[in-house]
Amino acid sequence: MSSDFETYEQDFGTLTAEITNKIGRIPKLGGEEKAQLVLNVDKQLEEVKELLEQMDLEVREIPIQSRGMYNNRLKSYKQEVEKLEKDFKRSRIAYSDEVRNDLLGDGGSSSESQLIKLREERAHLLDNTERLERSSRRLEAGYQIAVETEQVGQEILANLHGDREKIQRARERLRETDANLGKSSRILTGMLRRIIQNRILIFVLGAIIVLTIILAIYFNLRGH
Repeated sequence: MSSDFETYEQDFGTLTAEITNKIGRIPKLGGEEKAQLVLNVDKQLEEVKELLEQMDLEVREIPIQSRGMYNNRLKSYKQEVEKLEKDFKRSRIAYSDEVRNDLLGDGGSSSESQLIKLREERAHLLDNTERLERSSRRLEAGYQIAVETEQVGQEILANLHGDREKIQRARERLRETDANLGKSSRILTGMLRRIIQNRILIFVLGAIIVLTIILAIYFNLRGH
């Protein structure tokens, strides 16, 4: 499992390096060229998020005793992606001096007003970006809580399953004990019955012997 995680890490490093380079180039471009690069970066960011999801799945399969280290690494990668997204959003509304001059042209009140308008729009976009980032952080926190809750639930279910097996084994042993006790009880009952029968037989034989002796003495005396 860890080898798969490390493979995803290598892909993650390569992709994030490319994205960082392209984000730095975006403010220097304009028009169609900038739009194409923005689309390309946006696509690569989606690929990075898919990699994070795969890494998250791999971490869940790692034994609990080793999971903490990988969770920390995954957390740092998620923070890196958050920073890349923030830089990307800012780069989309940022302009280099050369591009800004091309947009505004030479000096004049109209150029100044356009610059002010651009600054206002940029501030507005940054404000919206911050709100989106706060919402994303809350969603991420909720998702993390859900993942942790799921892990706790799985551990509880595993413990309950183990307890159930123990109870079932105890019940089986109890049934075997009851069966053995029943068998022993039947054996003891049979032995007691035979003892009583033997005693009755001895008593009857003794009575017959005594009666025989008495009759012998009686007839002997009567003969004299």
